[in-house]
Amino acid sequence: MKEPQIIVCAKQIPDPEAPFSNVTINVEKKQVVVDAPDVISPYDENGLEAALKIKEELGGKITVLSMGRKVSDTLMRKAIAAGADGLILLEDPLFEGLCSNSVAYVLSCAIKKIGDYDLILTGRQAGDWDSGQVGLILGEILDLPCISLARSVKLNDEGVLVEKSVPVGYEVVQAALPAVVTVSNEVGELRYVARSKMLGLLKRPMPIPKWSARDLGCDEGKLKKLQLVDLALPADMGRDCCLIEGAIDDQAGRLASILGELR
Repeated sequence: MKEPQIIVCAKQIPDPEAPFSNVTINVEKKQVVVDAPDVISPYDENGLEAALKIKEELGGKITVLSMGRKVSDTLMRKAIAAGADGLILLEDPLFEGLCSNSVAYVLSCAIKKIGDYDLILTGRQAGDWDSGQVGLILGEILDLPCISLARSVKLNDEGVLVEKSVPVGYEVVQAALPAVVTVSNEVGELRYVARSKMLGLLKRPMPIPKWSARDLGCDEGKLKKLQLVDLALPADMGRDCCLIEGAIDDQAGRLASILGELR
């Protein structure tokens, strides 16, 4: 088969591994504030790793798309350092706080502008809101076959062959190209990028295209904001720490008694 043209959609989010103490909730402004550095959403990194494995086997080109009001080209260059060939940033104040349908619409406009593609990969869900909708909506907008929850992605003469995770194991699904696949963590973590390689890439001039809503020809009427109507602090769980001392048999009996009281 010919060398595939792969597009990977990657979202920039606050580090989901940040401790809970770094998360605050502003009830009045209806905002969740995370005091943590931005990273590429982990499931999107899984999607990039799936693309890199295909490229190692068949060659081809990988283009990474990332969108938002402001996207860090420094952060997103990690995708280039890992092995992607191109990076396109979709930046516009209009892209802030969009609903899943509008995000998929903007991505579809960018993909149509790119034009030449065989496979589109996204994470199964974003690491911040966990909606799990954008990839599937994107496939619908582009009128392409879409396979979700991929634990393995391979290309062959018939199209894309996917092992799709299901509650009792996995299914093997084949679809014609072009297609959209949402990737799960079973594909594997994104390969290690040496710090020296990343620093060297940051020092080297690299023209990175930045496309606005006007560049993409987006219909602003389709850019709908996600409206957060209510936000509340978590309920007090009343957690207490109880130290159980004594012999092991006594500890077990005391623990059983405490758990029984909590029922």
